[in-house]
Amino acid sequence: MVEKKHPLRPQLEWHSRGYLPHWEAGEHPQSITFRLADSLPSELLSRWARDLKESDPELDSTEQRRRYDGVRYRLHAWSIMPNHVHVLATPLVPHALSAIIHSWKSFTALQINRALGRQGMLWFPEYFDRRIRDKGRFQRALYYIETNAVSAGLCARAEDWPHSSAACIRGSNEVEL
Repeated sequence: MVEKKHPLRPQLEWHSRGYLPHWEAGEHPQSITFRLADSLPSELLSRWARDLKESDPELDSTEQRRRYDGVRYRLHAWSIMPNHVHVLATPLVPHALSAIIHSWKSFTALQINRALGRQGMLWFPEYFDRRIRDKGRFQRALYYIETNAVSAGLCARAEDWPHSSAACIRGSNEVEL
């Protein structure tokens, strides 16, 4: 007997697009990393650094970031680095992790390319994902993500990096595992 796939529920399964294996783990926290297809020009990185120093910390787009939090996924932690992104999130049924990541990458690529006046591939086609199996690993993943900018020498304290959840006021990061 062949089990039918439920149309609204992602299957718990391994899959690959020919590169890295991915695990659709249902409603389990996942640590996700995706990176740019190529490095950014140094003059752009310099401009971003200047803009960051001149930015108004009161101008926060928290509502934008929370748009799908709690609808398609539960967002626990994130950090946008100069050439990659880290996210700790739990997909919510019926939404598959691969579909969520595809939407993040598609939307951001369109916006970034539009802002830079360019076209073409922005993100590397693949992403790295890891299912979080217990509370200890969850806390280690959250710490790693939120302190990544400190480790990279981009700021002195995690909360000083405005492109991360460490800089935002957020609810509890407790999760049922």
